[in-house]
Amino acid sequence: MKRRNFLRYSGAAAAWASFQLNGFSISPAPRLPFLRALEDGGNPNNRVLVLIQLIGGNDGLNTFIPLDQYSKLANARASLLIPENNVLKITGTATSGFHPSMPGIRNMYDNGLVSVVQNVGYPNQDYSHFRSTDIWMSASEADELVETGWLGRYQQNLHPDFPDGYPNAENPDPLAIQIGSVVSLALMGNTAPVGMAIADPTAYYQFVNDLVEPAPDTPYGQELKFIRLVAQQAQVYYQSVKGAADVGQNLSSLYPSQGENFLADQLRIVAQLISGGLQTPIYIVTLDGFDTHSAQIDSTFGPLEGMHANLLRMVSEAVAAFQDDLRLLGLDDRVAGMTFSEFGRTIASNASFGTDHGAAAPLFVFGKNVIPGIIGNNPQIPNNPHLSADLPMQYDFRAVYASALKDWFGATNPENILGDQFPILPIFKSGASSVTAVATPQVQASNFPNPFHHTTTFTFTSEGGQVTINLIDMSGRVLQNITEGTYPAGTHRVTFSRSRDLPPGHYFYQVKVNGATVTKKLVVM
Repeated sequence: MKRRNFLRYSGAAAAWASFQLNGFSISPAPRLPFLRALEDGGNPNNRVLVLIQLIGGNDGLNTFIPLDQYSKLANARASLLIPENNVLKITGTATSGFHPSMPGIRNMYDNGLVSVVQNVGYPNQDYSHFRSTDIWMSASEADELVETGWLGRYQQNLHPDFPDGYPNAENPDPLAIQIGSVVSLALMGNTAPVGMAIADPTAYYQFVNDLVEPAPDTPYGQELKFIRLVAQQAQVYYQSVKGAADVGQNLSSLYPSQGENFLADQLRIVAQLISGGLQTPIYIVTLDGFDTHSAQIDSTFGPLEGMHANLLRMVSEAVAAFQDDLRLLGLDDRVAGMTFSEFGRTIASNASFGTDHGAAAPLFVFGKNVIPGIIGNNPQIPNNPHLSADLPMQYDFRAVYASALKDWFGATNPENILGDQFPILPIFKSGASSVTAVATPQVQASNFPNPFHHTTTFTFTSEGGQVTINLIDMSGRVLQNITEGTYPAGTHRVTFSRSRDLPPGHYFYQVKVNGATVTKKLVVM
């Protein structure tokens, strides 16, 4: 089994552990270089991003309702559609409104705290929960199998030495925290995962030694030494997280009682840890249950009741309480949140009072520093959609990621993380990211032809100094060193001839010039 998969999926023998806070397993992810780079270079104001994953594929058409398409929706999903007079109207437009179970988020929208991005998805939609989730987490194309996460790749490029030397005096806290028992693929790096969870809180107390125990000088011994090192780090991070939990607090009275709202319970912990001084910039929380093939609404009491209404109520209550807590704690200026789901649902309802797997859906970004309003147009509903018809994508989800990386965290080259350029959407206010962010040195590099069959030529510009070009597979493994050496100032070209053992497929090439890095896609035909 691969090292990253062992650490991500194994049980009690795994290296990363968790502890219980208010009944939840806290999975500390180490302070990895990608996110450290965001802090040091583009996150000097300790910005925090909270990702809320709505697991199962949320029905966007009943969440943020296009009122200008109401008659067509009534024709396509009469049994599910919210009565028009019950839709929560919003300030500034008469053509859209929220599900009636969402007064908290509606009020946040009216108070300038919510940005709605319409019709978010990706090309060539995959309707599998597992595959589509992996696409969102890895930021890959639909036809690419990528084992690294969109956050993990960038940090691994910048700091390939992890986990050696972490944590340290400069980086004492976890850099990412997943509340739950499994760390997301989004946080997986090229050579080591961002973290892993063990649900058993007593596992931390098994790590009693301050030093990594010696291991035999064999391949097995090297793997054992690595696992022991990560386990040792987990113990140190545990102390950091537990310390923040001990001194952190919650001030909002809007939270439901403990145990009544699973998402609110998680966000309460996030606010507590932030208020306790933890300098962790990424949190991931989840709410399951959105795979509403049947019983999406209560067939007896109508569309205002049922599974989907309850889920949206939990989301709205939780987000509103969390934002209120951040305001009262004086933290709302540096925390933003984002909801996402692996896909939307079909336009038409099915015979089981539900909807089937679809494509695009709205995505919500919230916080004091978002630009309030609606990005994009309402989805256009056909007159007579067939049962499996779904909504086309208007915005690629990677454009939202690029916007968060650039305008929230201050990363200057999000295309280096995402493998391609995506438009920066007007989600965050112009002053949200620090004007003092340190710019990443620009690397000018390209290759032609791309795709190629036999040979391709890499072109790069150097100011003089050390240059390395590596060919990398989709899991982040270096396959071949194309060139390495000292180049004088100027533009240079290196021709690469494909070897017989390099199969057709999708790859990356990484160009390093005096420590600055750019990573781009490469296709072999």
